[in-house]
Amino acid sequence: MKKLIAKFLNEVWYKDHFVGTWIMPFSFIFTDVVKFRRWMYKKGYKPVEKLPVPVIIVGNITLGGTGKTPLVIYLVEKLKAAGYKPGVISRGYGGQAENWPLRVTADSDAHLVGDEPLLIAQQADCPVAVGPVRAESARLILENETCDVIVSDDGLQHYALHRDIEIVVIDGQRRFGNNFCLPSGPLREPQERIREVDFVVCNGGEPEENEILMQLEGAYAVNMQTSETKPLVEFRDNNYHALAGIGNPQRFFDLLVK
Repeated sequence: MKKLIAKFLNEVWYKDHFVGTWIMPFSFIFTDVVKFRRWMYKKGYKPVEKLPVPVIIVGNITLGGTGKTPLVIYLVEKLKAAGYKPGVISRGYGGQAENWPLRVTADSDAHLVGDEPLLIAQQADCPVAVGPVRAESARLILENETCDVIVSDDGLQHYALHRDIEIVVIDGQRRFGNNFCLPSGPLREPQERIREVDFVVCNGGEPEENEILMQLEGAYAVNMQTSETKPLVEFRDNNYHALAGIGNPQRFFDLLVK
């Protein structure tokens, strides 16, 4: 059922724009709620927690994946190379833990902490914590590790946490779909929110003015059990099954056929 719903929404949001117009009244309501909620934080009616270290948010304004996690790993690597001691926080979507926040290590159970935070812990080699309240996850890191900057994987709309830098990642192929907010479109916030962030990263496709191009490249396949690597070109003369669990799986399949 979930696959059918996802397929239907993908068609409405990114292909058949006519259908989305029929439920536009619900999008108007959603947009008003989103704007009012943010206004409440701006005016101080809802509390915003400021951490003792800078916070970098890597998020998006569309529902689904756009390539935030690879960018977070890249940022952590660059921050470490520059002499910083970064930590990463995440919501931990898909995690089934009963108690939050939770530290994530390279050997954590993905069923408890979520697969993306686990990937970050394995690839970035830095403190990682997950939980629905991101400030609590950050405090868990700061209380137990020497950390001077926090990178949040997603959380652009988590206004309860003060941020010093906002980075938005756009799917360069699908961009904003029909440009409608939920539920008739894929937007979590109106598109003008983009003008308020510090950096806009375009994952693939053709970047527009003031957007930074991000290209994901893959030349090797890695055996997850043995860590053996093999060039993708060696698979060219045989038939294989490929599976993808990312936000826009077509990007992965396009990479394989290049």
